[in-house]
Amino acid sequence: MMKVTQFPDRIIEIDQEQYLYFGGTAYLGLPKNTMFQELVVKNILRWGTTYGSSRSANIKLTAYDDGELFLAQHIKAAAAVTVSSGMLAGKLVMDELRKDTACFFHLQEIHTAIKTPNSLPVLINGKLNTRLLDNAVEKITILADAVPSHQTKAIDLSILKEISSCKEITLVIDESHSLGILGEKGSGIYSSIHLPIQRKIMLASLGKAFGVTGGVIASDTSFINRIKNLDTFVSAAGMNPAFVQTLADAEEIYKIQHQKLTENLKYIDSKLIKNENIKFDKTYPLIYIEIESITEVLKENNIIIANFRYQENSKDINRIVVTANHLKEDLDKLINILNVFNSK
Repeated sequence: MMKVTQFPDRIIEIDQEQYLYFGGTAYLGLPKNTMFQELVVKNILRWGTTYGSSRSANIKLTAYDDGELFLAQHIKAAAAVTVSSGMLAGKLVMDELRKDTACFFHLQEIHTAIKTPNSLPVLINGKLNTRLLDNAVEKITILADAVPSHQTKAIDLSILKEISSCKEITLVIDESHSLGILGEKGSGIYSSIHLPIQRKIMLASLGKAFGVTGGVIASDTSFINRIKNLDTFVSAAGMNPAFVQTLADAEEIYKIQHQKLTENLKYIDSKLIKNENIKFDKTYPLIYIEIESITEVLKENNIIIANFRYQENSKDINRIVVTANHLKEDLDKLINILNVFNSK
C-alpha cells in the first residue's frame, strides 16, 4: 500500500520520489485539467459547495436542467437524470425494475451496483440459458457491464437476439467505464444498441471519465420519470449542482480530452508488441498484463500501475490505465519495458 498527499495524475510522489502513474479511473484526465478546474470553481462560487434539498422541493435549480440535457444529448437518449453516485443510480434502477420483472439475468460478471439476488446467467456453458427460450410470456431484465471486467472491448450483445419473442426484454447497461471513452466523442455504447427489446437503460458513475462525483441514469422519458417519483430519489439530495452545471459547461473540454486519449491509444497500438500476456485494444484505455513480477519491474523503473484484487481469494489484477494526460515520453517509457518482456 502506498499513500500519496495529492491527486495521482500522470506523475505521483511516493516517499519523496517521483513515479509515472498508470492507474486510477480518470480516463480523460479531468481532475487535474486547469480549464476544467476553473469551471468547477466558477460553478461552486455560483451554486455553492453543496445543496442538501430534495429535487422535488418547490425551488428548482437550473443547473440540473442544463447538466441533464447535456447528458441526454451526449448519450443520445430521450432523457437523463443525475444522482449523487453511480451506486445510487444502480440502486434506483434496480428498485424500480423489481416491481415488474419476473426474472433477472446477468451477462458475464457485473458490477455490484446492478447485482440482484437470484439473477440467472444468460449463458450456461457458452449456450443461451434454456429459461430464455421457452414460450412463457413474461417481463425479464438483462443486466450487463458495457465493458466486462478484464476485457478491453465492449460486450457483445448479439446473443440476445436469440431470446424467445415471448419475453419482454429490458436491458440495463452499466457504462461507468465506457461513457466518455467509447462511441462517437465518448458517447458510450447506449445509442449503438439495436436489439429486439422493449427498453434499454444505461447508468454510470460520473466520477470516472467525467471527473465529477455523481451518477447518471438515461433511458426513455417514461422510465426516467418513474425514477424521479421513487421515494428514494425524492428523499435524497441531488448531485452537487455545481458539478452538474460543470457537465454542461465542459462540453468542449470533453471533446478535446477525448481526442487526446484517442491519440494516446493509437500511439500505443503502433508501438506495443502484443501477445497472449498483454490484453490491449486501441479503442480502450486499459492494458491487462499477465506477466509475473511485472509490477515490481515497473516500479524499479519508476512506474506505478494499478495492482489490486476485487475478492479476497482471487488473484491480483495488474492493470495499466492510460489517460488523456499522459505524454508521448511517458508512453514510450512504458512501451519499451513491456516490449522487452515480450521479446523474451
